[in-house]
Amino acid sequence: MNILLSVPYLGRILVSLVGILVFQKLTKSLGLALVMGSLIIALWTGHSFASMGDIVFDRLVSLDTLFLAFVVAGVIWLSSLMSEAGMMKDLVASLKSRLSRKNLLAVLPAVVGLLPMPAGALFSAPLLDDADGGKTLSQMQKTRINYWFRHVWEFWWPLYPGVLLAVDLSGLPIWKLVCLMAPLFFAASAAGYVCLLRGLPPGGTESAARTGRAFFPLILPTLTVIAVYGLLLVAFPVLGHINKYLPMVIGIVCGIAVLQIQRPASGAVWKKVLSSKRTFSLVIIVILARIYGAFIEAKLPGGNLLMESLRAELDTFGIPVLLLIVIIPFVSGLTTGITVGYIGASFPLVLSLAGPDTGGLFATIVLGYGCGFIGMMLSPIHVCLIVTNEYYKTNLFESLAGILRPALFVFACAALYSFAWSFFQ
Repeated sequence: MNILLSVPYLGRILVSLVGILVFQKLTKSLGLALVMGSLIIALWTGHSFASMGDIVFDRLVSLDTLFLAFVVAGVIWLSSLMSEAGMMKDLVASLKSRLSRKNLLAVLPAVVGLLPMPAGALFSAPLLDDADGGKTLSQMQKTRINYWFRHVWEFWWPLYPGVLLAVDLSGLPIWKLVCLMAPLFFAASAAGYVCLLRGLPPGGTESAARTGRAFFPLILPTLTVIAVYGLLLVAFPVLGHINKYLPMVIGIVCGIAVLQIQRPASGAVWKKVLSSKRTFSLVIIVILARIYGAFIEAKLPGGNLLMESLRAELDTFGIPVLLLIVIIPFVSGLTTGITVGYIGASFPLVLSLAGPDTGGLFATIVLGYGCGFIGMMLSPIHVCLIVTNEYYKTNLFESLAGILRPALFVFACAALYSFAWSFFQ
């Protein structure tokens, strides 16, 4: 027992994450794997069953969980209603008449990625299915393409809460952070093309029957969600203070309303969409992922936060400052699975390390942000990865294995870009 308790917190966190991958592979149930991963980290960090119950209860009854559950369900409802109305097929056909097949596969999840919603990859997954009309891609290929290109905007798109938090913590004007981080967007896009799209079969051509479809009306429900979300953040910031997911909830409701005006769904269609077992299953899985996150965010029995104890351990190990800027955001991304999580958990410390030895503020932001992004993309509790695997019925471990190459490509670009900035500080 003493040997187990002497394991550093970093080791305990990594074991719990590996446990999720192993249990998912053994049981074929991601929900059960998330439960086991939560038990590992909870018990190994000293929580009693009573405190575990309190943490789980607090997470279940929180407004964040309530609104997040509605966002996930709302995304599924909106995409299902669009599919039932034939808009998914029309959208894919419209883009097919304008883009090559490889560009189409990248653009579909990227367009949806403009919408900073949890589980947004679930919205684009059916689009890729429609784009692969000839069924020339494997489910695993579609999983990796959908997951990767959904997130290429995470570095600079100003609607993302993580970007806004980075602006707040760094003190940079938003335009300056956007310009600073935009090159990593191109690096991520290039990584996806080189590692995931190059070498794919060309596929068939679209029939001329649908090529005349106008593009804008087909994305109007999605654009409505984005526009309403952005407008509410700017004009009514108090809504975001009530709950960070509330503006998105309102945006999704408005998007569904626009869709209902465009192509009204019958009562039978609404019943089919609202009673879908897949919706219920995915909402449960997302909630289980949040419960794992609650144990990462919770205070240890001694009163310290787990991430604070982790930082103190890394400091006592005598790790060089540059490696801390790499490790802390990476581990934060790995354990939270969301941009705002790794920015919030790591940037207060990472930015305090910025100085002559690290190449200055810009170099530190670039390297820390890039490493956090890689950790987030490789996290087995990333909601988009979870829902994409559930949709395509693919294996979590194999999905992450295929993401490793583009992730390393982005890391190399971030490191070189950060090194270049160190000469200008």
